[in-house]
Amino acid sequence: MSTTEIAPLEAPAEKDEFSVIGKRVSKYDSLEKVTGQAEYLIDLKLPGMLYGKILRSRYAHAKILKVDTRKAEQLPGVIAVITAKNTPRIKFGFMKDNLPLKDGKVLSCRDEVAAVAAIDEQTAAKALELIEVGYEKLPAVFDPLEAMKQTAPRLHEESENNIAKLPFSFKAGNPDRIFSRKDVVTFDNTFKVHFMTHTALGTMAALASYDQDKRLTIFANTQAPFMYQREIAEALGIPGENVRVIQPYIGGAFGRGMDVYPVDLIACLLSMKTGRPVKIVFSREEDLSYSPTRQPAIIKLKTAASRDGKLLARSSEIYLDTGAYVSWGAFDSRVMMATTTGQYRIENVQFESSVVYTNNPYSGTMRGAGNPQINFAIESQMDTIAEKLGMDPVELRLRNANQPGDITTQGMKIATCAMEETLRLAAKEIGWKGRHREGEGRGIGFSTLFHVAGGARVYKSDGCGAMIKIDDFGKVSLSIGTTEIGTGSDTSIAQIVAEELGVPLSKIEIINKDTALKPWDVGTHASRATFIGGNAALLAARDAKKQILRIAAKQFLDDPVKLEIKNGEVYSISEPKKRIEYSKLLRHAHFKQGGTMIMASAFFDPQTEMSDENGIGNISMTYAFGTQAALVEVDEETGKIEVLKVVAVHDAGRILNPNGAEGQIQGGVVMSLGYALCEQLILDEGLVMNPSFADYKLMTSFEIPEIEVRFVGKPDSSGPFGAKGLGEHGCIPTAAALANAVNDALGVRIFDLPLTPDKIVNALDTKQASATPA
Repeated sequence: MSTTEIAPLEAPAEKDEFSVIGKRVSKYDSLEKVTGQAEYLIDLKLPGMLYGKILRSRYAHAKILKVDTRKAEQLPGVIAVITAKNTPRIKFGFMKDNLPLKDGKVLSCRDEVAAVAAIDEQTAAKALELIEVGYEKLPAVFDPLEAMKQTAPRLHEESENNIAKLPFSFKAGNPDRIFSRKDVVTFDNTFKVHFMTHTALGTMAALASYDQDKRLTIFANTQAPFMYQREIAEALGIPGENVRVIQPYIGGAFGRGMDVYPVDLIACLLSMKTGRPVKIVFSREEDLSYSPTRQPAIIKLKTAASRDGKLLARSSEIYLDTGAYVSWGAFDSRVMMATTTGQYRIENVQFESSVVYTNNPYSGTMRGAGNPQINFAIESQMDTIAEKLGMDPVELRLRNANQPGDITTQGMKIATCAMEETLRLAAKEIGWKGRHREGEGRGIGFSTLFHVAGGARVYKSDGCGAMIKIDDFGKVSLSIGTTEIGTGSDTSIAQIVAEELGVPLSKIEIINKDTALKPWDVGTHASRATFIGGNAALLAARDAKKQILRIAAKQFLDDPVKLEIKNGEVYSISEPKKRIEYSKLLRHAHFKQGGTMIMASAFFDPQTEMSDENGIGNISMTYAFGTQAALVEVDEETGKIEVLKVVAVHDAGRILNPNGAEGQIQGGVVMSLGYALCEQLILDEGLVMNPSFADYKLMTSFEIPEIEVRFVGKPDSSGPFGAKGLGEHGCIPTAAALANAVNDALGVRIFDLPLTPDKIVNALDTKQASATPA
């Protein structure tokens, strides 16, 4: 099929069968946020609260010879000073390779050496200046390939060649045999992606309060409060039931809320030492310097294709720079593996990933969890393949697109799948006419995506609990385990409950900020909150509805199956005039001898599988697909890229709230415009050199292009009212689409992010030099 013959996509038929599902509604918490009533962690103040500050290493790798805190302890207003010498030696993190306060050696410029609690922030900061630390500087290593050499300093004794003992490998078929065939075309490229930080509006912070009954309450911006609660309890040796986690409004998380960090434990240790609440809030400079980053990586990608464009084999060899310690970011490898094996139909695949220790700041997980990195490599190379084979890049992707019912080599079972529709509609909406057809300096690029959309079983459980109580006045209190991190999951879940119960959306109250009150959930990650939490809430709402209809059946003298609830009224399906307000019905049920009340609970754990030791398992109930197309204009003299338009077409099942869904995609696109074009932490021997928004370049409103968001695909039967997960998907394909657009405009390929003007100019100079006769 040539480009001009790409079939037009039929618009899905509009349906109005729901009361609130599919309707544009305001976010559940929007009023509190726009009026300033919402309290974030920075706003909290407890009686008797102290303020904490952390002293960090001056060097990326050094022995600690002494830590003298006497002057700091004598400063008026200082209540406590802690170091490794007067606190328990707590090993924490997935590999148990980190300490809250470093003992004997530091491995990065982020490393915590001492901490202070004082009556105010100014006193705490002054106390840090009075702490004297003696170091013996050691050789350091900042490049993962250099770190793996025998001559490199070993950062953790148990990790030979500085490679963490985390085997991420997979093989299906026989890629080497395919690569050796003479009738295939082989492509072998190396890509590099860089340090990027989350730049959440709310900086990293922790507030801990340890009381006289030895109970610990932590106010935290965590995305996984129950996992956080368990890790804090284990680290501090406190019974889990004595640890309470309260989540204030979260000013952005984007993945970094998946880990426990030294700041969390330091706040706890200071509170335990002083017997008073202690709050630590990072300044913006500290947040840019010391918060986790997206995983930088070196990606060696090799692909074999037949001359008619069928993908035959692929090999990914990846080196992740984990920094000084292993966090959840190391597990981006699993997502990279899934994309390598599953983004297109391909039978012969090999994947190897090495998680490498360096003296850089340690990285965490970030929105997309490795998919933006690997997608940049795969989708950049797809355009290279298409050009070499003389194919249209859209046609190449269509030829290898997944279909409903496919099972990837890792055993991921694809249910609903509209990858082809996303490609066709993106091409239509961006005005695709073929390669190099946009005029001088202009180009169009495409990139598809594949990601989990029905939970992700990375733990033994992928479950979430929900509890519903309906009071005398019809207010529905939903206590649910999910965490709202700004994605709008609370809004979608409230819509689900309101729709199932047949009550106004205004009647729904969400309770989900306190582990002492809400049911268990594994955490908000992997675009799972609305899918998993929504299914849990739907099950609880169905139970509550059955209870209401059983009560109504006695009053109506009818069968419960012949009754329905809509717009807050219970009515007879056969005689609609027979109706009663559900709140009035419930008051009758409560306020009588032998009465009852409406309470329901449910726990939803999807029917999925953890990957086995061979990397095989259907980890999600359903998967998402999408295509983004970008139109750019590049100044050949300066190398400056102007993004004129991005079309984002996504298969996300039934859209529960178009406002929220569009906002998530738009936000993801903008985040990855920054990733692709300008956001980069610049390090010099492990020290961040641009720790301010004056030097760490974010996209501004003046630079944001037109972003057209479209949704296609069928409702997915496994999702609540047919919805799929959506939160991460907008940020995944943008960078590759931009790189491909630049290539279409100028005929040069940039293999490392970000796509800065100097790289464009250098590539053009190289192109011109190679075209000039010697």
